[in-house]
Amino acid sequence: SGDIKDIEKQLSRLIGDSSEVFTDASPSSPSASAFSRLFASKTSHNSQGLATLLDKKSVKSLRSILNEIRNIKSDAEITNMRRAGQASGRAFTEAMRQAWAAEKDLTAFLEYKFKRNGCDTSAYVPVVAGGKNASQIHYVRNDDVLIEGDLVLADAGGEYGNYITDITRTWPVSGTFTIPQKELYNAILATQRTCISLCRADASNSLDKIHQIAEASLKDSLAQLGFDMSGNALEALFPHHLGHYIGLDVHDTPGQSRKDPLQVGQCVTVEP
Repeated sequence: SGDIKDIEKQLSRLIGDSSEVFTDASPSSPSASAFSRLFASKTSHNSQGLATLLDKKSVKSLRSILNEIRNIKSDAEITNMRRAGQASGRAFTEAMRQAWAAEKDLTAFLEYKFKRNGCDTSAYVPVVAGGKNASQIHYVRNDDVLIEGDLVLADAGGEYGNYITDITRTWPVSGTFTIPQKELYNAILATQRTCISLCRADASNSLDKIHQIAEASLKDSLAQLGFDMSGNALEALFPHHLGHYIGLDVHDTPGQSRKDPLQVGQCVTVEP
């Protein structure tokens, strides 16, 4: 501990006393933080430059170690995530029971309800997209009107104890599906339920494998509904991955490959 103004001096002492240094600080990056830029200096007014000190040490990547620590969640971590999920799920259910005329109103309601139901804040900027806006990945303008007869997609979640949840749901603005909307919804829902059932350690599936299963299921279901699934139609209709790891971040443990079999204690999303 000490005064933040003395950070360079403190780091010099700590690095000097260490045989190994774990860091991913990249001072050469154009977007390097002020902290990372400390490691670029070869000289200093009050000590050897940190870069000079690091040259004499065994420097190892910190990312892989943090990835391993964050990859498997403890019971306490999962408890926080479950609380975030339950509070967020209730907010979605309450939102679906009401009529909405504008994306911004639904956005404000969800963010309010996340907190009102016990979350600390929103996990990320919500996506609330009516009609054709839902075809834009990560649409966050949330400033359009909601039209009777359209569907509205909401991708949002709350954060509790620094742990997040990520929920995506689609429902009719009017409160009632048209027959084509219901058929499409049920086709995607069936795929999602199948994929969720495969997210078990004893099934030895990876996220990539489950994604492939989702692709096959959707392609078959959409063809039965009359979609032309030739060429790159599936890629156009399903242009993103089925899921990702979650935890402290929305896209947690970026160093964890989606090719690896799922393990007990990992947390993932399933969103076809």
